[in-house]
Amino acid sequence: MALIINGEEVDDEVIEGEFRNVKGHYERTLQVSCCERDPEFRRYAKDNIISRVLLSQAAVARFPTVDDDDVTSRLNKLIEQAGGEDQFYMNIGMPQKNEALIRENVAGGVRLDNMLGLAYGPELNPSDEELRAFYEANLQFYMTEEMIQAAHITKSLQGATSRQEVYDAMRGILDQLRLGADFMKLAEAHRADDQQLIDLGWFKRGEFMEEFETIAFSMAEQEISPVFTTQLGYHICKVTGRKAPEAMPFEMVKEAVRVRMQEENKDKKFNELIAELIAAAKIEDTEPPDAGENGGNGH
Repeated sequence: MALIINGEEVDDEVIEGEFRNVKGHYERTLQVSCCERDPEFRRYAKDNIISRVLLSQAAVARFPTVDDDDVTSRLNKLIEQAGGEDQFYMNIGMPQKNEALIRENVAGGVRLDNMLGLAYGPELNPSDEELRAFYEANLQFYMTEEMIQAAHITKSLQGATSRQEVYDAMRGILDQLRLGADFMKLAEAHRADDQQLIDLGWFKRGEFMEEFETIAFSMAEQEISPVFTTQLGYHICKVTGRKAPEAMPFEMVKEAVRVRMQEENKDKKFNELIAELIAAAKIEDTEPPDAGENGGNGH
């Protein structure tokens, strides 16, 4: 047994499951490959489990019983959010309905809500002056997105005898552009049909194919790209305008500022609560040094 929290043993499978969740998150965000950060992720997993167990223990101690109506209300809401009772039980991986077990688990959620409600206290209600000061100190959260305006010349592979044929044709067009030919006139001359867009207008990231945006957003204004390819064929792109991110007016984002301040206040109080619980807890990590960390730790 690797982890004991105030006498409560945590099953090794729980730790492994949390470890896989943590590592999976970093893999999805392309921040890790293979195993080089596994000891770090195992520590994160244990920290997560310790926080959850301590919160649960404290909630049971503070609220040993909860109102049946509160449990029923929370359970009905969860079922509604899942789209019905059958889907709810499928989502939680319970093949057969066990209402007693479900109500016990939901009661734990009610206790936790009550516990956090005490920790958070009244909702933060900042003044306009406080909101503006927070806005000015955190402008990076309230910027418009970078935008570019671009035009392109494109040729698909449809009807071509080979990819090389299309590529060579696009290289010939690029040679003309480098000698000073007018981009828009060449684009019009090589347009496949009237439906094919030349001027793509203004756009931000996420509105076009990633391969196209990777090239376009890396270019300076009036720069012409080399020939590059996407799933639609070959392209030459010209960036005709750029709009750098700029701060949105305070009044436009005032409510978003309020929400962020309230969330940060909750995060601060949550972290203070966890720190208090850890300081008062007896935590034994019995995992041997060669099991993925730098040795067992006791708190």
